[in-house]
Amino acid sequence: MNLIQAILIGIVQGLTEFIPVSSSAHMILTERLMKVDQALTPEALTAFNAVLQLGTLAAVMLYFLPDIISITQGFVMGNLAWLQKKPAGEYAESRMLGWLIILGSIPIGTVGLAAKKIIEGNLTKNLFIISISMIVWALLLGLAEKIGSARKSMSDLGIVDALIVGFGQVFALIPGSSRSGTTMACAMFAGIKRDAAARFSFLLSIPAIAASGLLEMKEAIHFLDRIGTTNLIAGTIAAALVGYLSIAFLLNYLRRRTLNVFIVYRLLVGIGILALVYTKTIQP
Repeated sequence: MNLIQAILIGIVQGLTEFIPVSSSAHMILTERLMKVDQALTPEALTAFNAVLQLGTLAAVMLYFLPDIISITQGFVMGNLAWLQKKPAGEYAESRMLGWLIILGSIPIGTVGLAAKKIIEGNLTKNLFIISISMIVWALLLGLAEKIGSARKSMSDLGIVDALIVGFGQVFALIPGSSRSGTTMACAMFAGIKRDAAARFSFLLSIPAIAASGLLEMKEAIHFLDRIGTTNLIAGTIAAALVGYLSIAFLLNYLRRRTLNVFIVYRLLVGIGILALVYTKTIQP
């Protein structure tokens, strides 16, 4: 892997992590087209891609810094008030949101650790699985757009909503699904408005991305001689910068528009990958 390849993969990661089009599908396809997969083992690629997520973690934390500070303060002060049997007052909403993020993170944490070996292996790089997943979740997003009631804002979220979105995040472990795609689809099925679904999805991604990136950072150290320290740093910075812009774009976009353009894009890419595999243009 060279520096240009690392930066390009970082850009793809940042561009697609938060937009519901599947970062894993785009990164694996990019790596195949640039033949990076021939230079690195599946384990090394998984470690590299996971560390790049630390760049997108920095992006989401920077973008939502005021929210993170507010939720953290409200969570601490609200729970202290509860322990003292006092009303949470102004901290009630932030305290609740903090608990919802914790509850929503339990499914991905449990399944992610249990399936760690599978996630790191060849199966999650299979383009046939990725293309089918792209198409299936495009159809589910389309259905969510059709039947979702879009009545709930962030302040209306409850425990059931958090668990539904949290279990949606588990499906993101299947390559081609898209973390933002699966969580937003499940949120919209639960009646959450598009922009609130995206916002909660991004906040819920923070613990998952942090855990995945830090866990794989330890693994990536063993592959530094193949990946290259400069490549790893450059790719992560590229992912952070582009990721920040992607978040800003999507939240602004969803205030006024539907997810239809992303649904059509997912369908076209999924069908395109299937065509490339079946014509043996690229190996699955």
